[in-house]
Amino acid sequence: MPLWRRSSRPVRRRLANRQVASSFHLWWRFPADARRAPLVEVSAICEVVVPPAVDALYFWALQAGFHDGRNNRGAAHTGLQWHGARRRAVNWGGYRAEIDGGGELRGSVSPLKRLDQNGNTVAYPWEPGRPYRFRIAHAGAGVDDAWRSTITDLTTGDSTVIRDLYAPGHHLVSPVVWSEVFAGCDAPSVMVRWSGLEALTEAGDVVRPASLSVTYQDESASGCENTDVGADYLGVTQTTNTARQVRSGAEVRYPPAG
Repeated sequence: MPLWRRSSRPVRRRLANRQVASSFHLWWRFPADARRAPLVEVSAICEVVVPPAVDALYFWALQAGFHDGRNNRGAAHTGLQWHGARRRAVNWGGYRAEIDGGGELRGSVSPLKRLDQNGNTVAYPWEPGRPYRFRIAHAGAGVDDAWRSTITDLTTGDSTVIRDLYAPGHHLVSPVVWSEVFAGCDAPSVMVRWSGLEALTEAGDVVRPASLSVTYQDESASGCENTDVGADYLGVTQTTNTARQVRSGAEVRYPPAG
């Protein structure tokens, strides 16, 4: 699940200014012949089809865990953020596993301008209606325990390194894409589309999920009841403030039928 601290206290569903987040997720489910292949890279294309109309934080991310062959060693997420129409950003941050002491992962200084005091979030002038590919992979040959996130604007072809995170582990596990929203459940509807979901194995094979498992943050933990998952000929969508058609726990075919 997204790596945010949660409040266990129930809140009103229609709270206009939320102090906690509502999130929903698409967990990758690989074909049986690819489930045991160690992954060394994951990537996904994110397009904000209908942008937010309020200044609350919205976060759309690709997340993966780190694994050393025996133990999970933390996880991290990378994606687009909306802090308002004039404050758009990208993020690459995460947390260490408990066996490593917990807390936030350390990282390199991004070449992009910080949006605030947290080095995980940096300014990036992304545009609604344009697809961006996020890639998580080793930082490079001979660089131990460093994982890099790169964003590519597929309209211009320009690629930008967000930064490196220092996390132990040789493989990536449990890839998922998600939306996390700090706006009220009744804020104007927002839609994001995910496509191009793929991973690279240690053997150099490209593998793709066969389906996506849907989960929603429970209402008792501040989740909104009016978020939903859908599909079109381009990919799988996540939408806020809409009637829910796909239940939690459902499997969505990937890629969706044309």
